[in-house]
Amino acid sequence: MQTTKQDNIQISGSLLEPQTGKFLRMFPALRQRNFRLFWFGQFISLIGTWMQTTGQAWLVLQLTNNSLALGTVGALQFLPVLLFTLFGGVIADRLPKRRVLLGTQTFACLLASTLFTLYITHTIQIWHIYVLAFLLGINNSLDMPTRQSFVVEMVGRDSLANAVALNSSVFNMAKIVGPGVAGLIIARFGEGPLFLGNAISFIPVLASLLLLDPTKLFAVQRKASATPIGPLQSLNNGLKYVWRTPAIFLIIAVVGVVSLFGINFNVVEPLVSTELLHQGAQGFGLISSSFGIGALIGALLLATGNKAPSFKKMLTRAAMFCIGLGLVGLSHNYLLSLGLSMFTGFCMITFAATANTTLQTIAPDHLRGRVMSVYMLVFNGTTPIGNLFTGWLAGVAGISITLVVNASISLIAALIGWIKRGPAEDNLKQSLSPEKL
Repeated sequence: MQTTKQDNIQISGSLLEPQTGKFLRMFPALRQRNFRLFWFGQFISLIGTWMQTTGQAWLVLQLTNNSLALGTVGALQFLPVLLFTLFGGVIADRLPKRRVLLGTQTFACLLASTLFTLYITHTIQIWHIYVLAFLLGINNSLDMPTRQSFVVEMVGRDSLANAVALNSSVFNMAKIVGPGVAGLIIARFGEGPLFLGNAISFIPVLASLLLLDPTKLFAVQRKASATPIGPLQSLNNGLKYVWRTPAIFLIIAVVGVVSLFGINFNVVEPLVSTELLHQGAQGFGLISSSFGIGALIGALLLATGNKAPSFKKMLTRAAMFCIGLGLVGLSHNYLLSLGLSMFTGFCMITFAATANTTLQTIAPDHLRGRVMSVYMLVFNGTTPIGNLFTGWLAGVAGISITLVVNASISLIAALIGWIKRGPAEDNLKQSLSPEKL
């Protein structure tokens, strides 16, 4: 029996369709072409970002041989997030998010290109890096709340949990790949190719944003105001909503405390390796990688589950993260510490992703940017404060006591959240009711 070319295509399609269908059932957010484009573009760009972060840290040490300079770069990059993210949320709620992201991603590309140009012309100085880090922080204060709140417009509410988990997985995949590739490139060619690579890596993100089909975005309800209100009043309205909504306030409070004291493990990873485990650079690298691998596994498991958000799950994962962090501080066995680091990374990402999904499920469309700006403020903006506290306490009391103290404070916040979760759960049930979706 002869078959035509069209028959062959249909036969091949019938063989592939069950596999493709199974994959899309596992990751329903990827059914949306807009999200597929954006997700892939983010993956390429985030690898470039981690490559530049690694190369920039190495370059700062080469220029200054001063660990304080490294801390200064980090503080300058995160300080604008602390200062301006709330206003970034106001802008995210007022302007088309796709247009805003095109602007922020283009500006970040220009900053990376500037760093590369200064490097290859041998004119780079430490103050250049300080200025570029600060400008990147300002850019991130607008980019982060916009990018976070844009997800629901690409996938809709039904696939929101899956999309947030997939974004977490791509971040952690890039964190594993980027620094490893960067180390090989630095050893062979120096830091310059990393800066060029980061600049080029923005091209897929910009292309994905340009290729998005605006007609396929999920409609958002923008609340019309009888009289125009200014940015400060708009910000005040968003903060009042966070304060008066039990579910939102509970998430922000718990995430704020856990982020401030617990989710700064990377700052003390070198001390865990040297003081507790008596390992060198290779041991430090494996500890860092195990944390990232655990986070990646957690994100992928969340993505395949795509289950409705739950306060019990969120707070349980927060408590497990705190317990894992405390055990890392008490462990002096290297293999045990590797396992605990992986467990801690797993719990951290599942807690953070569940909190993110729950926030976006509850927040109304016209306030989502401002709500997510508060989330990004407490999750990322408090990093300099947490780093300073943790660094100070480690110098005074040692790394073991520091991790136990930080874990205990964070665990208390999670336990209080568990006790006070009643009104928040009622809020969430109302948000998940059919008439609200």
